[in-house]
Amino acid sequence: MQVSGMPLLKVPFKKQTKVVFEDDESGPNTRALTRARKEQERHLQANNKEFNEKFEYVNNAIRTSKYNFFTFLPLNLFEQFQRVANAYFLFLLVLQLIPQVSSLSWYTTVVPLVLVLSMTGVKDAIDDMYRHESDKQLNNQPVLVLVNGMIKEEKWMNIKVGDIIKLQNNDSVTADVLLLSSSEPCSLTYIETAELDGETNLKVRQALTVTSNLGDNLEKLNTFKGEVRCEPPNNKLDEFKGILIYENEKYPLDNEKMLLRGCTIRNTDWCYGLVIYAGHDTKLMQNSGKTIFKRTNIDHLMNVLVFWIFLFLAGMCCILAIGHGIWDNQKGYYFQIYLPQKEKFSAPGVSTFLIFWSYLIILNTVVPISLYVSVEIIRLGNSFYINWDRKMFYIPYNTPAQAHTTTLNEELGQIQYVFSDKTGTLTQNIMVFIKCSINGRSYGDVYDMTGQKMEITEETEKVDFSYNKLADPKFSFYDKSLAEAVKKGDIMVHLFFLSLSLCHTVMSEEKEEGELVYQAQSPDEEALVTAARNFGFVFHSRTSETITVIEMGVTKVYKLLAILDFNNVRKRMSVIVQTPKGKVILFCKGADTIIWELLHSTCRFLQDVTMEHLDEFAGDGLRTLAVAFRELDEETFQRWSRKHYEASISLEDREEKLGLVYEEIEKDMMLLGATAIEDKLQDGVPETITILSKANINLWVLTGDKQETAVNIAYACNMLSDDMDDVFIINAKDSSMVLQELRSARNKMKPGSLLETDPVTAFLTRAKRKNFIMPEEVATGSFGLVINGHSLAHALEKNMEVELLRIACMCKSVICCRVTPLQKAQVVELVKKYKQVVTLAIGDGANDVSMIKAAHIGVGLSGQEGMQAVLASDFSFAQFRFLQRLLLVHGRWSYLRMCKFLRYFFYKNFAFTLVHFWYGFFSGFSAQTIYDEWFIAFYNLVYTSLPVLAMTLFDQVLRKIHECMKYPLPPPPRVRLRRTSSRRSAYAFAHQYGFGALITSGKNMKSRAKFGFGDNFSSYK
Repeated sequence: MQVSGMPLLKVPFKKQTKVVFEDDESGPNTRALTRARKEQERHLQANNKEFNEKFEYVNNAIRTSKYNFFTFLPLNLFEQFQRVANAYFLFLLVLQLIPQVSSLSWYTTVVPLVLVLSMTGVKDAIDDMYRHESDKQLNNQPVLVLVNGMIKEEKWMNIKVGDIIKLQNNDSVTADVLLLSSSEPCSLTYIETAELDGETNLKVRQALTVTSNLGDNLEKLNTFKGEVRCEPPNNKLDEFKGILIYENEKYPLDNEKMLLRGCTIRNTDWCYGLVIYAGHDTKLMQNSGKTIFKRTNIDHLMNVLVFWIFLFLAGMCCILAIGHGIWDNQKGYYFQIYLPQKEKFSAPGVSTFLIFWSYLIILNTVVPISLYVSVEIIRLGNSFYINWDRKMFYIPYNTPAQAHTTTLNEELGQIQYVFSDKTGTLTQNIMVFIKCSINGRSYGDVYDMTGQKMEITEETEKVDFSYNKLADPKFSFYDKSLAEAVKKGDIMVHLFFLSLSLCHTVMSEEKEEGELVYQAQSPDEEALVTAARNFGFVFHSRTSETITVIEMGVTKVYKLLAILDFNNVRKRMSVIVQTPKGKVILFCKGADTIIWELLHSTCRFLQDVTMEHLDEFAGDGLRTLAVAFRELDEETFQRWSRKHYEASISLEDREEKLGLVYEEIEKDMMLLGATAIEDKLQDGVPETITILSKANINLWVLTGDKQETAVNIAYACNMLSDDMDDVFIINAKDSSMVLQELRSARNKMKPGSLLETDPVTAFLTRAKRKNFIMPEEVATGSFGLVINGHSLAHALEKNMEVELLRIACMCKSVICCRVTPLQKAQVVELVKKYKQVVTLAIGDGANDVSMIKAAHIGVGLSGQEGMQAVLASDFSFAQFRFLQRLLLVHGRWSYLRMCKFLRYFFYKNFAFTLVHFWYGFFSGFSAQTIYDEWFIAFYNLVYTSLPVLAMTLFDQVLRKIHECMKYPLPPPPRVRLRRTSSRRSAYAFAHQYGFGALITSGKNMKSRAKFGFGDNFSSYK
């Protein structure tokens, strides 16, 4: 941000980002986190160690390891014995040390327990050794620090808050530092933030003018005594609030003045920075805490089954103990010679009690100690299959598919709802300037001699930009009338393209004379700036205070007075510049629905004409923006500038205060026109959506685009079609009208559903809102739903959300347009709340992160909008069409393999254990074993482990892959899976029915159809 008299450059805007770094459970050290929570405001002074040490700020050393040599064994064992199965076997080991109870040798329990604990412990030790090595390498890296007017080399771990450090080209930033000066003009510093947000394009930071004068002068830097007051340490990568107090003046600080730990200096010989946050207080480390652990339905099912197995084990032991008491009371006297008992344990009650614990030891094999270890091995193997799949490798980007988690593979085979972004997910996110509307006239179409619109093909003659030596040769435009209007000097056309060349955050680099390269955070901005460049308004360069534009061959320098940021709430950005003639002008671009509310009343007619053009552009599937301007008088701007300065130096609610100040100046604007940018569909998108639809997977598109654009793309993707009975469009602006439109749509989809006699309506009337699952409803035809952001905001309210969900779930396709990132997450949460289904969200940008994290499974696409979505996702790849293979091949196989594994695993344990149970009836309930003790010890770990692991890693469905993808079968319902598991548990005694089949068969209890061990999924073959 910059105001007159306070030269501050607001460099390329970054969308709000939340980055998740996977790390160990310990995260930053507890002391640092506790102190950070108590810290209300950070106060420090440059070159003043005595002052800074009073606050006991942490140094720059980091520790991500969990253990050391002395704490590894106790801590790791403590963690492992928190698992119920491990604690249970430790309890059995204690029992086996009691001679009166023990019926097996101690090693029958120790061997499997030690092997399981050792395998897990070795894995944890290796992981922690890597963390130790990484910590040591980072903490001992060298950095140049200013000490008593001299530059000395110091280790990273010894850097403290308040130190001034020197960074050179290609250096990693040591801590979170305030940029003071650099070798580049206007103290610009180029950085790469790949470790923070995954983006490899260069970003720019710039020092305050007052500190940039320090330069490389060590004497000035050593005497610099600036004080910084700022917010306490936090994990917000895209936000920083603070002020610099220097020579009795206050200067606002924001994120564009900061160099964060994890960044890399590029194309900058040197720069100096003041350390603000160090070590675990840095934003990088603040983001390295615990990650959200997602559990699958199989995990929950296994936990329930293990719980019931414990109860079943206790029941068997009780039966055998009671049987022993009865047998001992009636016939035990005659078998004393074979089963001698000490006199003090001969009482029936005491003997029965001891036999209970003896059988608890003998029958312990029914409890699956190696179950969770085996499951992790299976999931790891299936994750490697995803990473190695060549058919999901995208050659143009050299990008493979990646599984970022190993715990959700089988959940992919249960997906029933997919929530997708549009731009960059269904489309390529490669923007091309196609059309525009300027001062009420539409440009971009080509007409023949008779006035008929022509279809643009590769053979259509392009506009000749040879008159412009700085034009981009890759840019294509076909309407010559726009070029003629530019050449004739049409004032509104010139002002339109001047706005596009000024109102942006693009950075330029001139590699050779006349060869400009633009670096933009958004493909939209690059497309608009390139269009202005080709039509004669070339954005050439920018500094902290100026923007240089070459207008029709004439170089002009505009003074940059302020940049009013874009964000997802404002949906617009503005710049205020002073022209070479001294005029102050505000240029603004943004969503048309937002800009219309800010226009002067005299623009009503032009607004209506432009709206017709926008509807036409959107009908062609183009992305649109409105462009406006306002000329300001000097007094108005100076008055606003003072308010802007006061808001910018506020440490509390700075964003809210700046937003109110922005609104004061962004009003009574004059409309210039609108832009239309093409974003083509990715390859294979319509086919993929059709296949997913055949698999009964519902696809909802959640996009911030204009309604007409979203609808047009939906028709192109086969989500909507002319064969549908109706497509309902909900665009009311008040709550009552939204409810009326929703109920009207429901009545058409399912006549009679508004009556109280309708079963679902009656159920919802009786049900408690927080604890019910929405029943399935079937519409009388094929329908689609389109709802905009204003209507969605009302529909998501508590009193209306169920109505929205009822209608949306009966529709074949749902399109939500003009929605915010928060609304995307709210829609996902709504489905999770009332539908017992597995959801998946897929997107490619920072605005999709909230949706991706809200769904059961998040998929990120590595595309043109950075890597934020990929970093927050569970799985990632480069093209939407790969989702088909991820779900219908890898997801299906993983789910079926896991179900077969569980069936076999529980079956073999019960088959082995029930022999001992039955043998008890023939051995006087005396807790005798029928198997050799070593056989019991190695039964689960050796004899029966490898076959089932081999099957679950290499087994494939008999149907060919291309048949699965062309004619997919819907996933088995979750409700049926749980119902049959609980109803059929008693049938585990019968060998002709494997226990896994009880979990996964889904047949009615009355069915007596015989099936073999490998035929449980015959319905899928």
